[in-house]
Amino acid sequence: MTFKRVAAASVAALMVASPVMADLVFPSLSYRTGPFAAGGIPYADGFADYMTLLNERDGGIGGVAIQVPECETAYNTEKGVECYESTKGMGALAYNPLSTGITYQLIPKATADDIPLYTPGYGRTSAANGNVFSHVFNFPANYWNGASAAINHVLDLNGGDLKGKKIVLLHFNGAYGKEPIPTLTKLGEKHGYELTTIPIDYPGQEQKAQWLQIRREKPDYVLFWGWGVMNQVAIQEAANIRYPMDQFIGVWWSGAEHDVKPAGEKATGYKAMTFHGVGSDYPVFDDLQKYVVDAGKAAGDGSNVGTVIYNRGVYAAMMLAEAAKNAQEIHGVADITSAQMRDGLEQLEITNARMAELGMEGFGPEFKVSCANHGGPGAIAIQQWDAAAGKWSLISDFGASDMDVIQPLIDADSAAYAAENNIEPQCN
Repeated sequence: MTFKRVAAASVAALMVASPVMADLVFPSLSYRTGPFAAGGIPYADGFADYMTLLNERDGGIGGVAIQVPECETAYNTEKGVECYESTKGMGALAYNPLSTGITYQLIPKATADDIPLYTPGYGRTSAANGNVFSHVFNFPANYWNGASAAINHVLDLNGGDLKGKKIVLLHFNGAYGKEPIPTLTKLGEKHGYELTTIPIDYPGQEQKAQWLQIRREKPDYVLFWGWGVMNQVAIQEAANIRYPMDQFIGVWWSGAEHDVKPAGEKATGYKAMTFHGVGSDYPVFDDLQKYVVDAGKAAGDGSNVGTVIYNRGVYAAMMLAEAAKNAQEIHGVADITSAQMRDGLEQLEITNARMAELGMEGFGPEFKVSCANHGGPGAIAIQQWDAAAGKWSLISDFGASDMDVIQPLIDADSAAYAAENNIEPQCN
């Protein structure tokens, strides 16, 4: 028998011998209130519903039930830290903070507490370096991958030549919105485009000045790092000045249904990056409907199933569930600890075959996590909005990032963090 088979058998034997076990606890630092609730609600619903599906259909993970206690942060960093402190004693196995600001504050705390952070598509980008950030995982992609993916798409549209082009980064004026600037700056040096950064202060309901500047400068492309109400405001303002929507490209947090629908037909052609599939044409959503929504056990009213941000919550929950299963097999126990959960994350491998077993074939790229690489493959696709059809469609495959530019940035930023915090290399 292989090690994993022996471990799986040990898990099964343990479940028979020890029927009373603590639940597997994955706290949800959600925000169902405030200016970012439009994105926070479907994400929290998708995350909770997938865990409920595992409980209802499979009896949990490895025979152990799952708990998802929610704590409202309102996307406020201080409240997020308070939620962490108030829930970690419940036996928390991992945290998915859903906020770059909260993530930055929790990195030293969670590391000291031996609790992993899972920050897919957000957080501190250089945490992809597991040699420094032992307890932070941001696979399958991060903001620097996103910046590179946007430029790769623009390169494709221009025959590989961006010399003399003007590109604007319109961004949330905070840690999240500033994350892509180093990468876009370096890529500008490489490809010869002119980069202008235009910040939007929280919550972003007023953007007249920013779009007047864009109108004056007439950039060839606008890249957008927004979140919450500022997304729909930005898309409406772009429509107001007749900026070409197919030259307006948002990061994955700026590309949901609620971002584009308020602008009606004028939003058609708007693009956004994504690191996972769109729509509900995957078997897992049939199971979610049957075991969760129709059974009256959904976190919300079921109307968000299959939408972009709901899908992202499902995807994040699936990754954590697979890592927990992996941890059970590695350690031969069903009732895992947060330290063992960290091992499950660091040795996680997602294959096409496994995705098919989960009813999510083609939903995301294959990848393997390692001690040195906590960031995954950085493979990004482009989606585009069709208002008449009322849906997003993928218009590209999941493509690789420019790691020749990104990896040195990761190395430099993580090395600076290690020096500041006296962190020795974690990997042999």
